[in-house]
Amino acid sequence: MTGAGSFRSGFVAVVGRPNTGKSTLVNALVGEKVSIVTARPQTTRHRILGIRSRSDSQVVFVDTPGLHGNARKLINRTMNRAAASSLADADVVLFVIEASGWHAADEHVLQRLSRVAAPMILVVNKTDLVRPRSKMLPLLEAVQARQLFAEIVPVSALESENLERLMELILARLPAGERFYPEDMKTDRGRDFRIGEILREKLMAALEREVPYGLAVEIGAVEDGERLASIDARIWVAKDSQRPIVLGRGGERLKAIGQAARLDLEAFLGKKVFLQTHVKVRRNWADDARALRQFGYEDES
Repeated sequence: MTGAGSFRSGFVAVVGRPNTGKSTLVNALVGEKVSIVTARPQTTRHRILGIRSRSDSQVVFVDTPGLHGNARKLINRTMNRAAASSLADADVVLFVIEASGWHAADEHVLQRLSRVAAPMILVVNKTDLVRPRSKMLPLLEAVQARQLFAEIVPVSALESENLERLMELILARLPAGERFYPEDMKTDRGRDFRIGEILREKLMAALEREVPYGLAVEIGAVEDGERLASIDARIWVAKDSQRPIVLGRGGERLKAIGQAARLDLEAFLGKKVFLQTHVKVRRNWADDARALRQFGYEDES
């Protein structure tokens, strides 16, 4: 542990509706990919810590599942609890919206934040998608007029634009303290979790419609040799009809997904990877508390 003095440390909850770029933002601020990213909403299902350590500070970003109002399934309610519980211990809250405009779902999130005591910074993300930039002015003026935010910061997480300014504003609001984690630690999540997330990222990117949301990945045995890692992974789907979609004709789709995942896994593990996948059916697993525990979706509140 490092002494207090001028050292600053604290927890920063990153919240917002699904698909505002929260995970991309956390990855960019940490300087390493600690959360998977796809173009689909609700990619993040767990609360994940991303840790940025410097000689004078340690910022622990809490990447949360997107808060959504219509949480019909047990997994969605579990995700909402994980996101909401992250706010209780936060020293700073980053509320992430899109630069394209304010949505009804953003208003829902704001209502959930009404009792949060920590200072709230509104992060207006995806500025790279708004041209000309003057189109953002009505949005910025409208949120400024509400006088709810300690700061309003337009950024592009994808292009790392204005992130250093955002970091300055975060650090200015963190208390003096000590390191919570070792200096070289980037995330609280272990090897097997990250292996499963890499595979799930490729599955979500390759599959269409509702199928990605009916998927869970469970990592079985991992034999981690000096030059080769052998990984056994089970891909769970919620319906019998989804299994052939994941497999593809003659297993070709799953083979392509496995190849894409293997490349990222080799980069992550720093060695060759033999990846074996099995597609299994667990009907309505997203509404089954026992299945959620089995697949790692324990209550994180």
